[in-house]
Amino acid sequence: MTDHASFACGAALGFLGDLATGDPRRGHPVAAFGRAAAAAERRLWRDHRGYGALHTALCAGGAAAGAALLTRAVRALGGRGGAQAALTAAATWAVLGGTTLGREARAVGGALTAGDLEAARERLPHLCGRDPQTLDGPQIARAVVESVAENTSDAVVGALVWGAVGGVPGLIGFRAVNTLDAMVGHRSPRYRRFGWAAARVDDVAGWPGARLTAALATLAGPDPRGAWHAWRRDGRRHPSPNAGPVEASFAGALGVRLGGTLAYGGRVEHRPVLNSGGRPVEAADIERAIRLSRRVGVLALGVSVAARPVLRALTRRPGAVGRGGG
Repeated sequence: MTDHASFACGAALGFLGDLATGDPRRGHPVAAFGRAAAAAERRLWRDHRGYGALHTALCAGGAAAGAALLTRAVRALGGRGGAQAALTAAATWAVLGGTTLGREARAVGGALTAGDLEAARERLPHLCGRDPQTLDGPQIARAVVESVAENTSDAVVGALVWGAVGGVPGLIGFRAVNTLDAMVGHRSPRYRRFGWAAARVDDVAGWPGARLTAALATLAGPDPRGAWHAWRRDGRRHPSPNAGPVEASFAGALGVRLGGTLAYGGRVEHRPVLNSGGRPVEAADIERAIRLSRRVGVLALGVSVAARPVLRALTRRPGAVGRGGG
């Protein structure tokens, strides 16, 4: 089995595995990484960018290096194509979070539809870090749609892009960086300096996946023209260089208005409105956003598999022609 075939087979199997099972409640590899990163933080934390950079290098670099060593070990096995496909499948399943994202979004949407605002508020922190007690029903619905959009890039498309670039180490390294950003990359007093490196690395790693997500949402959404115009007009106005294009394209595709004032991490932010000509978000739009997210994920899998040979050729070291890939 060639490198391209083993990646294609493994990525497809891992994607289907996520569709079938989602994230387990216990024993998930990403949760284990989070515990290890938290333990390293307890030893390394200082109110200093340098210590934060060391933490990021040790955790994310260590995860990617471990994946590279495991890939080398698998290549040494007999019948390596099947073994590589199995490893790719396991890694893809571990790093993708599209099914769990949809499940949690539907739980909030179901509570809103049933008129149970307290249940919706209780469930919202499973998706994002906003203060749910300050939000009414439409604001919760807006938060869910924004979270679905952003996490489609972070938990699905970005990982597949880096899998196409770097195989299993790319998959694992991207998810490690994204997890570190969620843990320490925000602007609270504790992490403003320590989390700076994790946030900047995540910005760089997330750049290609965010643009691909925006492009695919434009193509796959119910209003391609609206998605394109919202992306081009409003994507750069968002404080996040990667969330902006994604949320703007989803807003335009769904015909809704995103952004505005929100409470996050104990502070109030006044974000620009995305797709200002759209209507306010309703509970029914949550399901529409989930369906769009699923279509984007399927398309991203196809793009990543198709692009893998080209990306491998571009990144292959001189003299490496003929060697097997991860």
